[in-house]
Amino acid sequence: MPAKIRLQRHGKKGQPFYHIVIADGRSPRDGRFIEKIGTYNPLTEPAQINLKFDRALYWYTVGAVPTDTVRSLLSQKGVMLKYHLLQGVKKGAMTEEQAEVKFQNWMKEKEAKMADVLKAKEEKARGEKKVRLEAEKKVNEARAEELAKKRLAELEAKKAEEAAAQAAETPAEEAPAAEEAPAENAEA
Repeated sequence: MPAKIRLQRHGKKGQPFYHIVIADGRSPRDGRFIEKIGTYNPLTEPAQINLKFDRALYWYTVGAVPTDTVRSLLSQKGVMLKYHLLQGVKKGAMTEEQAEVKFQNWMKEKEAKMADVLKAKEEKARGEKKVRLEAEKKVNEARAEELAKKRLAELEAKKAEEAAAQAAETPAEEAPAAEEAPAENAEA
């Protein structure tokens, strides 16, 4: 049975972390392996792939069969393209220098695309944060207005109570004074 390039699962439940290994096709998923050529962390954004490029290319050229997931990881890192270009060099379709230039151009384009994607995600996150802050400001302003209205109503009620208390005190004070004045007049 040929060697396989596969993922070996590590990490806690619900938090996977994988080692990319070369293993005999008959060995169990997390069992013995021939060589560890990298790691894959799908939880980060974007997924983090660390790969020994030369070793992955070597094992692919000698016939190691990648699983579907590992094939996509190798493709993302450019191992599959490099193998394809080397096959073109072997057949005489291009020179090694031309193949290397094509590969480097592809890598630059890939890095530019990744940078654009990350930049777009950051801008989107900033925009969402700005919208949330604006909504929060509106809510805070509405609460402040409501509190101001309540305080104003409380102050008006307090003033009305004080005015009523003064009005109640003033007639009570004036009435005895009015009664005393006629009594003084009667004596005089």
